[in-house]
Amino acid sequence: MSLLNEYIQKEQQLKQLQEDLQRLEGDQRLKSELEFKAKLEALMTEFGKRPSDVIALLDPVADQRSAKTTASGNARRKRRLKIYKNPKTGEVIETRGGNHKGLRSWKDEHGDEAVESWLVRMED
Repeated sequence: MSLLNEYIQKEQQLKQLQEDLQRLEGDQRLKSELEFKAKLEALMTEFGKRPSDVIALLDPVADQRSAKTTASGNARRKRRLKIYKNPKTGEVIETRGGNHKGLRSWKDEHGDEAVESWLVRMED
């Protein structure tokens, strides 16, 4: 795409976004939400509260949920255990990642597709 075409396309997108913004600014629902937000922030300032304080007050269960995730520290899900069995040698490899030394050597020797077909089962 030429630079001129890109410029024209971006200009059209900007015009469309400006039209969307003007339409939203005229929407009564948006005005109502902005007014609510402003009043809520004013109240929070008046009483010296943070957003997390308000959430804890209005939804104590949400506060407990966030405490559980931060307490565990590790938000990543554990990888599934994959069990491979070499049909030629009967050797079994259990791994949660693709960097297992034995699995890598099998893939180098027999190819990725062949080794993936040796997958016996997956466990959580």
